[in-house]
Amino acid sequence: MTDAPQPSPSSHKWVVAGTVLTGTIMAVLDSSIVNVALPDMSGTLGVTIEEITWVVTAYILAQVIVMPITGLLASRFGRKRFYMSSVVLFTAASMACGLANGLGSMVVFRVVQGFGGGVLLTVSQAILRESFPAEEQGIAMGLYGLGAVLAPAFGPTLGGWITDRYSWPWIFYINVPVGILNIMLVTRYIEDPPYLVRTKGYVDWPGLGLLVVGLGALQLMLEEGERNDWFQSMFIVRLAVIATAGLIFFVWRELKVDKPAVNLRILRNVSFSSATALGGVLGLALNGSLFLLPVFLQNLLGFNAMQSGVTLMPRSVAMGVLMPISGRFYNRLGPRVMVGGGLLIAGYGFYTMSSLTTQVGFWDLFWPQLWQGVGFSLIFVSLSTAALSTIPKPRMTAATGLYNVVRQVMGSVGIAAAATMLTSSTVRYHQILSEDAGASSAARQRLNALIGGMMARGADAFTAKMEALRVLDGLVARQAAVLAYNHVFVLARRCSSLDFRSCSCCAAERPRVRSRSTWIDTVERLGEFALVAWVLRAGSSTRTTDRIR
Repeated sequence: MTDAPQPSPSSHKWVVAGTVLTGTIMAVLDSSIVNVALPDMSGTLGVTIEEITWVVTAYILAQVIVMPITGLLASRFGRKRFYMSSVVLFTAASMACGLANGLGSMVVFRVVQGFGGGVLLTVSQAILRESFPAEEQGIAMGLYGLGAVLAPAFGPTLGGWITDRYSWPWIFYINVPVGILNIMLVTRYIEDPPYLVRTKGYVDWPGLGLLVVGLGALQLMLEEGERNDWFQSMFIVRLAVIATAGLIFFVWRELKVDKPAVNLRILRNVSFSSATALGGVLGLALNGSLFLLPVFLQNLLGFNAMQSGVTLMPRSVAMGVLMPISGRFYNRLGPRVMVGGGLLIAGYGFYTMSSLTTQVGFWDLFWPQLWQGVGFSLIFVSLSTAALSTIPKPRMTAATGLYNVVRQVMGSVGIAAAATMLTSSTVRYHQILSEDAGASSAARQRLNALIGGMMARGADAFTAKMEALRVLDGLVARQAAVLAYNHVFVLARRCSSLDFRSCSCCAAERPRVRSRSTWIDTVERLGEFALVAWVLRAGSSTRTTDRIR
């Protein structure tokens, strides 16, 4: 497939990169920086913790809805004008969020902010692709990864520091000067590409309506499912039916009309569709683990938000250092070697993470996270570059929208699945451990010792027994929770293993800056053998966390 006339790479590519990365970091940061401020916001706005979570849900919901239609809107209004309007919208909504005095107004402003942020995320990726020459596409995606992956990792730590030192409105106010600077840079350095064709007239309103209903219901279901006990709630059941029907009719509609709101025909490109699917599954594993580890540190080890953030730094630092470097190696090694090697390394990180105890310290978590950071940096750069490498320039903005919405939705699936499996596994392991404790002589000796100690302090026999049983049950519950965390990390590793066989699909073309040497071909063959061996090992491995009888 031939592209439309290609724009030459920008002569100000590093300034352009800094400009769009500023927008990306603002948009991604605001999806996580708010989390630690929710208790303070709840008190100020006079609502419950459950109600204040709509501040997070509204932002993510708006982002997911706007991402797939960025291609349509950019071609209709002009990409530069559309991008600049989104920066203005995001900046103004940030100020309004800081000034909000009620939950209703806060949610409305967060929806507006989410619409602006979703555009910044997707359009910036397309602009980066066009600003760098073909042989530097890996570097461009490495730079994009810095904003898209690192900002959520540092968000809670930064949010906690701002909230403690100043107050929660400042987590929104800090966007205002950055947004104004971004507007000035966009005005000076961002231009519409020469291939952009402005479209007027027909708009696929039925398709847009089905997209909003289907995707909105799906995202809302994922956000609220765990809180409402999933399909035990009629609210969640209705959302599931609406999401399923809406998305099915949306796909049917978009494949039928000549000028769809979202060009799903891009998915016929095998490199793009396979890399997008692979990235979605990996987003599931990454977001699930990013959700679980802070909860483990704070609930079981008693860490505060700042201590948790510091403990999680190794993965973030590794990704920050290696993503630009990974971009430089992409042209030489290619996507299969880098994705395959990244999967092996990240899978090893999940494997070492699946043996947590209540006695773990910083260094016990340092190396697993370091390996995960190395693996995911290789994977993210390779998948982003391979997914878009065969997409014609006129379809680039639409393709980045689809790629990012799949990653966003699958990330929400990962968080919802991790939370659900953690809850169900904790109940199951608590039951198993309780049965084992009842038949254990060591447990009976511990119980008798507890009863004796309490009676020695003046408690009567009945009270001492009840208190001893409560203490023993607390110990069992604590160990059951640890086993549940380990179980979910094992499943995350197996989720990564499922992607190994998809690596062969990531055979996107690479710019041939130099001939491939024999040793690289040898490494690639060894990598393929290693992937097969790992898949066989993962398929035959026993679930060690299930063996506690």
